[in-house]
Amino acid sequence: MSLISVEHLTKSFGGIVAVNELDLTIEPGGIVSIIGPNGAGKTTLFNLLSGIYQPTAGRIFFADEDVTDLSCHELAGIGLSRTFQNVQSFMNMSALENVMVGCHLHSNQRFIDTLLQLPSIKKSNRECRDTAIELMTYVGLKDYISAPADRLPYGALKRLEIARALATRPRVLLLDEPAAGLNPRETQEIDDLIRDIAKQGTTVMLVEHDMKLVMGISDRIIVIDHGQWLAEGTAEEIRHNPDVIAAYLGEQGRNR
Repeated sequence: MSLISVEHLTKSFGGIVAVNELDLTIEPGGIVSIIGPNGAGKTTLFNLLSGIYQPTAGRIFFADEDVTDLSCHELAGIGLSRTFQNVQSFMNMSALENVMVGCHLHSNQRFIDTLLQLPSIKKSNRECRDTAIELMTYVGLKDYISAPADRLPYGALKRLEIARALATRPRVLLLDEPAAGLNPRETQEIDDLIRDIAKQGTTVMLVEHDMKLVMGISDRIIVIDHGQWLAEGTAEEIRHNPDVIAAYLGEQGRNR
């Protein structure tokens, strides 16, 4: 059983076709990277998979169920979560509260219970807070648990987004440019974190321009160009694929 598959997936913006009759399948487990030139349709694909965009044509399946028409919230509820290239933290909240937002997806949210602050709500809130603290510690943010989100350095905000996404208990985690804007030490920390998330059983899909990270971390790499499938394989296979070299990597990328 495939975890994610898309059939003839297409997304047009006026006369521009960003994703063009794309077919691909993601099996459970491991780290799969989506690479390609700027404008290849990588982030558009993530936006389609996560329900931000609705496709112009084609279908999306999650665990063999058609989820094409589901909203972001509904997709998160069945196990698909994501981060964004541009940090999307709630800067008017604490770092801990940002992660708790993800926890609340699986908490008791019944209006009357919340209004009356029944014991079940208080228990749920305590459990949510405890989970958020555990996740912040897990991603390396133990020192920022009590900090306002707007006081966190950029690299910490990147990990905060991952913690919030993990709080939704994803089966698939979509990471859009998690290393963008990071220094080498921070990039290595993200690399280590992604590897550990995958080891814990979460399937990771990654869009990233850092080819050193992609080649070192990926179990499979899918290359798209002009919104279409170009190639798929291991890092070694992709590194030496002549079509990929011509369209994207070039000789410099081949030697990474």
